[in-house]
Amino acid sequence: MICTVITGATVFLATGPKDVQIRFEGDRVAALAAEVPSQGCTMVDGSGKILTAGFIEVSSQLGLVEVDLEGGTRDGDGGGDPIRAALVVADAYNPRSTLIPIQRIEGITGAVTRPTGGMVSGQGAFVSLAGGSQAEAVQHRSVAMYAGIGGSSHAMGLLQLRELLDDAAVYQKAKGAYDRNQTRAFYPGASRLDLEALAPVVAGDLSLVIGADKASEIEALIQLKADLGVKLVIHGAAEGWLLASELAAADIPVIVDPYVYGPGSFGQIHGRADGPKLLADAGVKVIFTTNASHNARNLGQVAGNAVRGGFDHDRAVDAITRVPAEVFGLDGRGSIEVGAYADLVLWSADPLEISTRVEHVWINGQDIALESRQTLLRDAYRTLPGTPKAPPELP
Repeated sequence: MICTVITGATVFLATGPKDVQIRFEGDRVAALAAEVPSQGCTMVDGSGKILTAGFIEVSSQLGLVEVDLEGGTRDGDGGGDPIRAALVVADAYNPRSTLIPIQRIEGITGAVTRPTGGMVSGQGAFVSLAGGSQAEAVQHRSVAMYAGIGGSSHAMGLLQLRELLDDAAVYQKAKGAYDRNQTRAFYPGASRLDLEALAPVVAGDLSLVIGADKASEIEALIQLKADLGVKLVIHGAAEGWLLASELAAADIPVIVDPYVYGPGSFGQIHGRADGPKLLADAGVKVIFTTNASHNARNLGQVAGNAVRGGFDHDRAVDAITRVPAEVFGLDGRGSIEVGAYADLVLWSADPLEISTRVEHVWINGQDIALESRQTLLRDAYRTLPGTPKAPPELP
């Protein structure tokens, strides 16, 4: 079996940065030690460099969107009915999207690509940013259900969501009666497939991701989890620091963009730059996101901005590697340990500094060429044939 050994690098492990050698065979890490067997392996000198697990962006539409303003290239919004729980965006994932190489040569090796729109948008998938087909790239077809609390009243939005989830729970116990049309009417617009798709949500097995920034909305969602027993993840949480201890006690992870602070809207008036730090210090599982598809590549910079706000540096690396893998059930991803997938990035220096370069990327042990449509265009037009014409003489 083909093997690779990296020597000399500082390796970010679950226990912190260590100066160890790493050996990976096929798609898995095989050994971590002061010195590992290297005979017959490809050798990579990482002296003076840093090795991390590949970054994971958890809130993008990679593979679902190509050109924002061209509807024919957007597959992330199912449209139609507000209830789309049965929608699986993995079926629309395009592994040949030009956006994918752009992100992975900046250290993004995996992503949760998600649907948008509606009250319940559908199911997000975890994709590996390698592979030429859906079969190769889509690692988990359903890692979370996405919902929103829209409308003119947050209270009404929550009421509707509660009603839908209650109906989904009833449906699981009365499928036969439902098929015989012997049940009460269920939530309008929720098809049989939608009610079926919500089964793991109401059972607490599949994460329900809901966006909320305002502290009062977050408090209501904490109560929703207590009442229904759902596995809740809050996206946004600009004012989450006001309820940090409550979120930690309820074991509710948050997905935050560290650039969002201050009164950008009425929902985040009390947002602050050290909000992520206060959440983490209270014991909340914090994940960072760019909320972007075309620029998911800036994930390290986003995490670095949290460090500027007081977030611990090593925790910030965890927040874009280990923690998202843990929250979304991505076994073997997001960490460097024996038996884990060899999703690895070798950096020239601190991966959270914008001046740092990516020197190597491996996804599932495969050495990825640091090439994208952008680098090809750069190289094609860096040197043009011919001699530039002299400017015309002025009269």
